[in-house]
Amino acid sequence: MSDHAKGLLLTTLAILIITPDVLLIRLVSMDAWTLTFWRGLLSAIGLAIGLLAIHRGRFISVLLAVGGWGLVIGTLFGITTVTFVTAITTTTAANTLLIIATGSMFGALFSWLLLREPVLPRTWFAMAGTGIGVLVLVAADLGAGRLFGDLMALATAALAGLTFTLIRKHALVDMVPTVIFGGIVTAVIALPFSAPDEIAIEDTSILLVMGLLMLPLSFALQFIGPRYIPAPEVSLLVLLEAVLGPLLVWYWLGEHPGEWAFVGGAIVIATLALHAAWGLHQERKRAQVTN
Repeated sequence: MSDHAKGLLLTTLAILIITPDVLLIRLVSMDAWTLTFWRGLLSAIGLAIGLLAIHRGRFISVLLAVGGWGLVIGTLFGITTVTFVTAITTTTAANTLLIIATGSMFGALFSWLLLREPVLPRTWFAMAGTGIGVLVLVAADLGAGRLFGDLMALATAALAGLTFTLIRKHALVDMVPTVIFGGIVTAVIALPFSAPDEIAIEDTSILLVMGLLMLPLSFALQFIGPRYIPAPEVSLLVLLEAVLGPLLVWYWLGEHPGEWAFVGGAIVIATLALHAAWGLHQERKRAQVTN
């Protein structure tokens, strides 16, 4: 299998695995803070078990290899988990995932600020387009009691953009172990507000699947897959979750996102898809010239 095919497969699997996440969050009956605590702790344990099985005697050295910046990235990752769960429990699944989909635009902005990478004109236009789409989504929620959740989703997008920019800055270091640190940070933040011992029996299996299997596997693949494919292709694949996630919640729980969510969502998805497609076209043209 070529590196490109490997990247497509791993990244697609990562997105498909994480797509039911919003539905599972909706299905559990516990409060948001308790869910956040167990989500962080179990994902840390799940990934630690996986890395221990892979690296065995080198496990500790692999953890330490991420260095100080790994701890920073892990901390950001942990905070992002808190804002994400807060968003998904205080606004609609559609709004949450559509707003978070703008994370690639924040990534471009942080790459410009921190890595001194130029922002192409098409990316500035895409930022403006997604900004309009998010404004439509947020404006529709004014007076509906979901504005705080929308703002938490926007914070999640910004934090995700910053996190992945820092990962790119330290691309020579395997940053997968930072997910373990992130899970611990999430659990520590949530613990004072949670009731970890108050778990309904019917929620246990969902928590175990989510925390020990789904999240660690998806996050690890999201760190590995994009190394082998161009960023525009990654952006296109990420849109799968923004489309499929709300559809799952709508189908299973009947959570209709609302007419304006369709309008704002269409603007966000269309803008990001066109931006990624044009970027992929440019990548292929450069590859043909090089060859």
